[in-house]
Amino acid sequence: MTRTEGRPPIVVGIDPDPGKRMALAWAADAADRRHLPLLLVLAQNVPTPGYRPTGGRPSWEEWNEALHVTGDRLLKEAVAYVESLHPRVQVSGLLAEGHPAWVLREQAQNATEVVLGSWHLSARQELFTSAAVALPLIAHAPCPVVVVPEPEHVTRQPPYFVVGVDGSPHSAAAVDIAFDEAALRNAVLRALYVWHPPSLGVLDENAAVRECRRLLSETVAGRAATHPEVELHHEVVRGHPVQMLTEASEHALGLIVGTRGHGGFTGMALGSVSQGVLHHACCPVIAVPHAHDHGGHGR
Repeated sequence: MTRTEGRPPIVVGIDPDPGKRMALAWAADAADRRHLPLLLVLAQNVPTPGYRPTGGRPSWEEWNEALHVTGDRLLKEAVAYVESLHPRVQVSGLLAEGHPAWVLREQAQNATEVVLGSWHLSARQELFTSAAVALPLIAHAPCPVVVVPEPEHVTRQPPYFVVGVDGSPHSAAAVDIAFDEAALRNAVLRALYVWHPPSLGVLDENAAVRECRRLLSETVAGRAATHPEVELHHEVVRGHPVQMLTEASEHALGLIVGTRGHGGFTGMALGSVSQGVLHHACCPVIAVPHAHDHGGHGR
């Protein structure tokens, strides 16, 4: 199986556990809706040369070959799974050696978006699993990164997306993606500006909230005009950005955030907000870089 040429594909990181396929299903559905190719990537960390397992297990060379055989089988099974869900999707697979974060970062250089799975573990466990892949990938990928939790969460009708807005160019890029996602899935869009009052307070809280509403309206105005089919709700809420965005998106199809910005108040980088919602959100999180961060990138 080789990489699909032509239009930038949607890239999805495959979990070696065949029981964890929520990210794969999300990516397959996105590829089908957008008429884009889908590239399945399985990254394997292999033993270093000279490694000799104990207990009579095979040599490093045989062990490495066995990993590749298993990897090829897992990829073929994943491809067959996608084809059973969406026969029209052009799907291919790539078996790569290396840490998944590094492998997916390389593939992200020519991707429409990168999708990977996540599962809620203890903070110590996450250092070595899903977060160890998602966080460095989000920090460096030039395209949106979608983190899909396991197991599937419960959504509500009508379906909706939530996007965090703070008035920065980075959150404006997230709003662009949010309108696209809502339009593709015939979903409502909730645009939230989360205002977190400074610890020392403000002289005129009402004026501060009015300014938040102005920035929110300006950010969504033009985009709402180009997507008249999307039902838009925008609101300013008071509280901590991570908590408020997580609560608002509890039953959403997805939560969209920028990877930079101010998160609604001075001193709270939106990067820390995106990291926070990754740890707490129960729905898929779409982290969107500002195009200028990486010299521009189309979707």
